[in-house]
This record gives sequence, structure tokens and C-alpha cells, in this order.
Amino acid sequence: MRTRTVVLLAAAVPAVVAAAAVALKAGHWRLYADRHRITLSPRPRRSCPDCRGAGGWRVGGAHPQMEACGCWSDRRELRVRLLPVPAWPDNEPPF
Repeated sequence: MRTRTVVLLAAAVPAVVAAAAVALKAGHWRLYADRHRITLSPRPRRSCPDCRGAGGWRVGGAHPQMEACGCWSDRRELRVRLLPVPAWPDNEPPF
């Protein structure tokens, strides 16, 4: 029974990862993960009539600055903090 469960899980993991990647692209999100945090940040939409996927436009005179488009700047960044990793190895005492 355990071998069958392992085989089913091994087959399901790539499908779940592929589905998550498609959902992130469709929702215009960027995923960043490391050992300290997982971050989902919004990306500009290619179909936006205002910025046409550039994320904003230049405003100003001699030193133009970029004004962010609302297609991505009005959405919140989602962040999950992970537990910190100890600074010393487990096989040595912390003193």
C-alpha cells in the first residue's frame, strides 16, 4: 500500500507545480521563495490599455520619473515569513 501511495504522490507533484505556475501567470503574479520568506508580488498586465504591459509611463521634464500604472500597483504584495534558521550548527553547543 505504501509503494502505491508514493507512486501516486510522485505523479501528482509535477501536475500540481504546473497548475500553480499556470495560475500565477494567469493572475499576473511573480513568485519568490527562499528560506526566510515566500513572496507573491503583482506584475503589470500585458492587456492593460493604459500602460500596454510596461507597468507605467514616464512623466516630467528634464529628469523624468516613472508613474506606476494601477493594473499592478494597486494590488498588494503577499508575503509569508518562514521560521528563522539557527545561526549555529546543531552538533555544536551555542556558547
